[in-house]
Amino acid sequence: MAKRTAPSVCPCNDKAAYAACCGPWHAGSPAPTAEALMRSRYSAYALGLEDYLLATWHPDTRPSSLDLATQSPAPTWLGLSVKRHENPTPDTAIVEFVARLRIGGGKAERMHEVSRFVREDGRWF
Repeated sequence: MAKRTAPSVCPCNDKAAYAACCGPWHAGSPAPTAEALMRSRYSAYALGLEDYLLATWHPDTRPSSLDLATQSPAPTWLGLSVKRHENPTPDTAIVEFVARLRIGGGKAERMHEVSRFVREDGRWF
């Protein structure tokens, strides 16, 4: 697969430059918070970065592949809204978010999720 050109605006936040938002996490720096990781994962879906998604998915629940390149029709990611971010302990977090997407020429859909994160060896999953 051809390497994609990095966008100027971050998919997770239309007011932030990609290089100052999710770009560093996609380049290998560990996300400093669960919310930053969740935002970077949304951006990775929008950019088709399957390797990043798998690397940041906890090994206990990670699938062997996502097959993003073969999705047909591929989703168009329209935006992200973070509703809450809580840290019950220093190494656990909950992030509630709404992601908007469109599949093919269909109507825009909302994916509302409450995700649990864990930090192991300094990295959030």
